[in-house]
Amino acid sequence: MSEDNPETLLETPLTALNRELGGRIVPFAGYAMPVQFDGIMAEHNWTRQKAGLFDVSHMGQRFLIGPDHAATVAALETLTPGSFSKLKPGAMRYTILLNDDGGIVDDLIVTRPGSAADDGRLMLVVNGARKHVDDAYIRDRLPDGVSLEAADDRALVALQGPRAAAALGKVCPKAASLTFMTAASAEFTLAGGSQIDCHVSRSGYTGEDGFEISVAADQAEALVKTLLYDPDVKPVGLGARDSLRLEAGLPLYGQDLDETTSPVEASLLFAVSKPRRESGGFPGAERIMRELQNGPARIRVGLKPQGRAPVREGAEVLSESGDIIGKVTSGGFGPTVGGPVAMGYIDANYPLSGSAVQLSGRRGPEPAQIASLPFTPHNYVRS
Repeated sequence: MSEDNPETLLETPLTALNRELGGRIVPFAGYAMPVQFDGIMAEHNWTRQKAGLFDVSHMGQRFLIGPDHAATVAALETLTPGSFSKLKPGAMRYTILLNDDGGIVDDLIVTRPGSAADDGRLMLVVNGARKHVDDAYIRDRLPDGVSLEAADDRALVALQGPRAAAALGKVCPKAASLTFMTAASAEFTLAGGSQIDCHVSRSGYTGEDGFEISVAADQAEALVKTLLYDPDVKPVGLGARDSLRLEAGLPLYGQDLDETTSPVEASLLFAVSKPRRESGGFPGAERIMRELQNGPARIRVGLKPQGRAPVREGAEVLSESGDIIGKVTSGGFGPTVGGPVAMGYIDANYPLSGSAVQLSGRRGPEPAQIASLPFTPHNYVRS
């Protein structure tokens, strides 16, 4: 599929509404997606201050299904370095699919449904550009009795920002009882009084408090219109989503993560559970255990240019003496920070946080500093 030909682009259940709301539509992951509505900076600031509503229906919603929880967990643990046997009903966990060389096939969120009737099912949310790769990768490695089911009949929206809980609580009171990385099935009251069933989680990828709502495709427009009645809620496009996640220090697959990058290099060590660091039994374990013991050759870091011009993906990171020590993988302007921010990989032997470096640019090397991540504090509600 060519992303350059509008006639071949897929549409989400909300594409028509996105156009109606004034969204500027661009190709993204094979879909026609809104990059902005009122302007990236305005939408970024609105999300940090109030509540931004994102169409993320291009993401892959999947169910891993086995005869019981133990069997489904065992299948998932052959593909990832996480531990899921003690995952409680309604709990969520970030994890990564790994190839045999220890590279990241994709990063994803795993949720154990809260209902006893769903024992043996795990919900997976994977990246839109990788979902078909993930489907083939997972299905080729599943044991007999465990299957992967695509939930392509559902839409996904994200409501993010400090006013998200108040706005969502008006139509879904149950959402207020959730804490970060927990989920539940819940009833939503639409404008007009009718009710629909959704799956809601307190999660997101902006660094702000917020929720992701999975809803039947044919009910997605009604849900979004209901949420937009709240004056604190506005539609936000992928442009601000990118600047928000960059300020929050959250990596993006295809830029900061790929099949050559290990979770140790990517500073995602929390996704490799402590028991698995000793027992192994997952793809690429030999490399990852070696990097845990000896250290990786490179490491993902934050980068803070000292000037006002943003640095872009692909720029070289140079030492003060001009030696190439790494490369920028994500960069742009951080509205909350009030200046340019970036992430990239550098030689792990180079002094880290606070060290001076240079970044190649249009006008030649420009001064920058290695910075701690995130650039903007996370505002998750954990209790």
